[in-house]
Amino acid sequence: MNMQTTTPATADLVAIKGRQQAAWGSGDYALIGTTLQIVGESLCEAVDLRSNQRVLDVAAGNGNATLAAARRFADVVSTDYVGALLDRAKERAMAERLAVTFQQADAEALPFNDASFDVVLSTFGVMFTPNQQQAANELARVTRRGGKIGMANWTPEGFIGQLFKTIGKYVPPAPGMKSPALWGNRAHLDALFGAKGTVAAETKTFTFRYRSPQHWLDIFRTYYGPVLKTFEAIDPAARETLAADIQALIAKFNTAKDGTVVIPSEYLEVVVTRSS
Repeated sequence: MNMQTTTPATADLVAIKGRQQAAWGSGDYALIGTTLQIVGESLCEAVDLRSNQRVLDVAAGNGNATLAAARRFADVVSTDYVGALLDRAKERAMAERLAVTFQQADAEALPFNDASFDVVLSTFGVMFTPNQQQAANELARVTRRGGKIGMANWTPEGFIGQLFKTIGKYVPPAPGMKSPALWGNRAHLDALFGAKGTVAAETKTFTFRYRSPQHWLDIFRTYYGPVLKTFEAIDPAARETLAADIQALIAKFNTAKDGTVVIPSEYLEVVVTRSS
């Protein structure tokens, strides 16, 4: 009798993806995502985007790179596996009268033909896929030869990379799960894309600006899926300790001296030129 089998590693990745999808669908990430708009604008300049190009935004969230590309009159398809986030992106595009095609899709199994796009973008999105190599393969597959893949990825050393490390102490990642912040490491990107493309990367900074450390924590605890789900998963005493640890992390990175929050957070702006 023939039996279809699934390796434990594959089964784990499928389960992890389901939990991640639920996490990003919780709260309302769009409230945070809209503050990151400048990153999408910078990324479109980094790939030297042209108005006659076909562009795919992968794990688009509420559409920062999508809107940036559409403002440059490109032909844009915007995708995410969380429909609620795409709904926020649609609202923004409609408000600005920008022509965009929206489609729910999984970054690890993009529903497009090989070499369909001139430019593929992702801002703080693809880096969260459970199967990192599969996601990189898909980005390369749908990009035409000579086309570009542009990404913005948090670095391990930066504020958000350290936030991941902090919450990981309370809810450890699943066995075998690689840190999303590895996408902010140049050597890791070289390994992911291999002979498929030439990687160029520049370290950049996004600055979080909030009313106070407590304001930052309240917003992220309520609307940022990974933080929200971590707080939900631990007991009340641990929540107090986690909140204190995050406050200490904020204090370490905060450059403001007036009670507000000004946190420079390092990320890697990446351009991969498709070679084969």
